[in-house]
Amino acid sequence: MLIPKDPDDDKNIICEIRAGAGGEEAALFAGTLFRMYNMYAETKHWKIDILNENETGLGGYKEVTFMVTGKGVYSRLKFESGVHRVQRVPDTESSGRIHTSTATVAVLPVVEDVEIEINPADIKMEVYRASGAGGQHVNKTSSAVRLIHIPTGVVAECQTERSQTQNREYAMRLLKSRLYNIEKEKRDAELANERKSQVGTGDRSEKIRTYNYPQGRITDHRIGLSIYQMENFLNGNLDEMIDSLIAADRAEKLKGGEE
Repeated sequence: MLIPKDPDDDKNIICEIRAGAGGEEAALFAGTLFRMYNMYAETKHWKIDILNENETGLGGYKEVTFMVTGKGVYSRLKFESGVHRVQRVPDTESSGRIHTSTATVAVLPVVEDVEIEINPADIKMEVYRASGAGGQHVNKTSSAVRLIHIPTGVVAECQTERSQTQNREYAMRLLKSRLYNIEKEKRDAELANERKSQVGTGDRSEKIRTYNYPQGRITDHRIGLSIYQMENFLNGNLDEMIDSLIAADRAEKLKGGEE
């Protein structure tokens, strides 16, 4: 009751997962994370819609962007933003050496029109043919949409729907969420400087978690918590970690309020 509620906690989210360092192994790890969040969403009865995906030949993702809708989505997933690191022996590694790869997760609150206004003159729209899996309509028509916000250079793409109109609508949601998030990160950074401490949300360069397969260990570096249930965790049982992150954030905010 002493801590002001995050105004974004009840919002739906757009989540972006991108393969980082590690080539094909990083893309496979991005796919593992996407599956993990899908399974977690199922346990919460949330709905997932894929907005954009760039799959690799071995079933990984160079990048995948999806929207999660449901009750309190942002409040549960906001601490997932950052760099996730995996340490494991890839299937392609014959000598059994452990490789380290990374994937980046960004969690953006979905914003309403009243919360952010964009001048239509500031948006450049490009259409192109969708690529990748998707049936016969792929590559037949220019239904994929790319929106560019000229003042900031922020880009949003969507190619998963059959109609250009639907793709434009989703791309516009993504663009608004990205612009809103830029402003939110600025505000959060200012607050963090005032508080001098923060569990950390939103910084894509911050290494937040390591998934160590040989030890069956997931460690969150922000709160120093290790969980030794790899399979369980990757099957979407994230609540222990998420509850701990929420509790640590509340404790930091209370401490910040006392200083």
